[in-house]
Amino acid sequence: MSGPECCSNPPTLNPSAGSGHVEKIGALNAYIAGSPNSNPAVLFASDIFGYEAPKFRKLADKVAAAGYYVVVPDFLNGEPYNPENPNRPMPVWIKDHGTDKGFEDAKLIIEAIKSKGVASVGAAGFCWGAKVVTELAKSKLIEAVVLLHPSFVSLDDIKGVDIPISILGAEIDLRSPPELVKQFEETLTANSVTSFVKIFPKVSHGWTVRYKPEDAEEVKAAEEAHQDLLNWFAKYLK
Repeated sequence: MSGPECCSNPPTLNPSAGSGHVEKIGALNAYIAGSPNSNPAVLFASDIFGYEAPKFRKLADKVAAAGYYVVVPDFLNGEPYNPENPNRPMPVWIKDHGTDKGFEDAKLIIEAIKSKGVASVGAAGFCWGAKVVTELAKSKLIEAVVLLHPSFVSLDDIKGVDIPISILGAEIDLRSPPELVKQFEETLTANSVTSFVKIFPKVSHGWTVRYKPEDAEEVKAAEEAHQDLLNWFAKYLK
C-alpha cells in the first residue's frame, strides 16, 4: 500500500458531504443514503481516505437513487490516512487499521442491516475496503460483491469466492496490476463463478472516487465504472 499512487489526489474530507445522514449502525458511525425501506441494501467499504470523502459519498447517493439502502461505515474509526502527517506514515497507519478488524466490524454491520428486515445485501469495496468485502464474500455473508481498484486482495482470496463478483481494475496500478486482475479472472472462470472483470485503460488506482472533475476522460471512466457497479447489483441483488 506504499507508494505515491494510492495516495495521489487525496480528497478534501467533508463530514457534511452528501445528501444522506450519519447515524450509528452496529458499533460504528455510518453515512446512510436511501430509505431503510429500500430493499436490497449495499454496504460500501472505503479506501484509506475514509467515509467523509465527498466523491465517495456522491457515489453512495447515486447508488441510493437507484433504489438501494446504502450504508457507508466509518471502518477507520475517525482516523483516515493523512499523507501530510509525518508521525503516521503508511506502515504505522496500516498496522492500526487492519482489514481483518474491518472485516470483524463489517460482520456486525451486516447483521444490523439484516435486522432491519433487508433480505439481501451486496457490498462494494474500494482499495483498502476491497479486502474487507472480499472476506464478506468468502464467508457468504453477502449476495453479490464489486471490487474497485482492490488492494491487499490475493489470488487465494479470490479462490475462496463463489458468489457473483465484479472486479474493476486500472491499467496503471501497482497495488492490483492488470496481470494480477487477469489471474483473478482466470481463477473465477476456472471455478465457474459468475463474474465480470474489466481493466480500465489509461486510469490509475483510485480513479472511481478520486477522479479530477476537470478531466473529462477521468470523469468518463469513473462514470463508466459506476454504471458497471449499478448493473452488477441490478442483476444479482434481488
